[in-house]
Amino acid sequence: MSVNILFAADQADWPDYEIPLREALTTEGLEFDLRTTFDPQVVDYIVYAPSSDVQDFTPYTRLKAVLNLWAGVEGVAGNQTLNVPLARMVDHGLTQGMVEWVTGHVLRHHLGMDAHIVNPAHEWALGAPPLAEDRPVTILGYGALGTACGEALRTLGFPVTGWSRRPGDTPGINRLHGSDGFTKALETAAILVLLLPLTIDTENLIDADALARLPKGAVIINPGRGGLIDDAALIAALDEGHISHATLDVFRVEPLPADDPYWAHPKVTVTPHIASETRPKTAARTIAQNIRRAEDGLPLNHLVDRDRGY
Repeated sequence: MSVNILFAADQADWPDYEIPLREALTTEGLEFDLRTTFDPQVVDYIVYAPSSDVQDFTPYTRLKAVLNLWAGVEGVAGNQTLNVPLARMVDHGLTQGMVEWVTGHVLRHHLGMDAHIVNPAHEWALGAPPLAEDRPVTILGYGALGTACGEALRTLGFPVTGWSRRPGDTPGINRLHGSDGFTKALETAAILVLLLPLTIDTENLIDADALARLPKGAVIINPGRGGLIDDAALIAALDEGHISHATLDVFRVEPLPADDPYWAHPKVTVTPHIASETRPKTAARTIAQNIRRAEDGLPLNHLVDRDRGY
């Protein structure tokens, strides 16, 4: 039996996704009709981005599941009209991209590369950085992305602490959880990496109190969500010298407005939400495999807990 699949995302992305999706769905042995428009009453699955024009799911009376193209689901998880399973995007391309970006910026700060790349005074400053084993890294959010980044950094010799809301056990990683663990995770972080989802519990988690608990001179790297950080508190901590630098890839408003203080701040590096993005080829495989699972009566992979928001 053929399934009807609606691509409900930025239509500019359709040319990039159409062929990989068709190939992946065919590989999974599915009979399908894949389009960008359908009568809502006949749609079985929606390949979705929260920026889509589809915001009311009520007309989709035959809908079986929504497959999100993004790792972040805060833009759809709270939608009260969505009453079918929602899966977030977890795939090799997204994970590998995040590992490369996080590892690159951790090494950049660890090695002090900025001072060598931009050195207008031509200063011959002697002194090597410490070894990685003497530069503790804390990752807040130890899910699939955090685990992959933590393993890469551990392999390079960094002592890695991973914090999550729930307990976990990862060989070679100092795993902490809960409020007490959160405080301990901050207190040892020479470099702090934020990979948490944005929920009601994590918004403004990195506030003035959290920043004060970090060691003086700590670096913050945020490829997670802009709302995790109290922006005014971070700028104050940078101005006071307690935080030495912040590399930020995500913001509350994107694109970041030209007059935003982050652009001009000498201790802030802005990157344009490029830490990791969904790659059509690998994402298509994840989506096709999930549709195959649903058609076989199996639970979706990467199913979103709507109560927790991720």
